[in-house]
Amino acid sequence: MKKGLLFIAVISAFSFASCKKDQTCTCTSTYNGVASGTADVTTYPKSTKAAARANCMSSTQVDGTVTTITTCELK
Repeated sequence: MKKGLLFIAVISAFSFASCKKDQTCTCTSTYNGVASGTADVTTYPKSTKAAARANCMSSTQVDGTVTTITTCELK
């Protein structure tokens, strides 16, 4: 019985542990509807998916007549 409870406790501990690995964020930008043609790739080494997602964010910026839309995806 004690071994069974120990086994369940160990499995539960692993299921709640965060998986840290290299996370990759790929961002592409468009300027007034024209794609930049290149993608910016950022790697977050040994981080959780939630931490990498917090840094890998899409955005829209307007500067006068230029609208820049950056779309990011965590892979």
